[in-house]
Amino acid sequence: MKKIVLLCAGGMSTSILVNKMKDHAKTIGEECDIAAYAVESLKKTAADADAVLIGPQVGHRLSEIQSQLDCPVAVIDMVVYGMMDGKSALNQALKLIGD
Repeated sequence: MKKIVLLCAGGMSTSILVNKMKDHAKTIGEECDIAAYAVESLKKTAADADAVLIGPQVGHRLSEIQSQLDCPVAVIDMVVYGMMDGKSALNQALKLIGD
């Protein structure tokens, strides 16, 4: 099972995207543990993640977040985030993992 963590300012709106990513994962038969958290909790929540996606509103913190984790980290495209496009976000995470 792949662990995908989304980080944003508060983890609230990103949880909508998480649900859409989970729905898409089910449709393609991919087993993923996907959850959203506030970026301040990254050491507790993302330390064992396979990939971390961060919301565009905290994209300016990419290098800071990358320096604290051992997994791939990327910023979610603003259009993908704005449209709550779970398919594209999941594909981005799986590509980071190497699927």
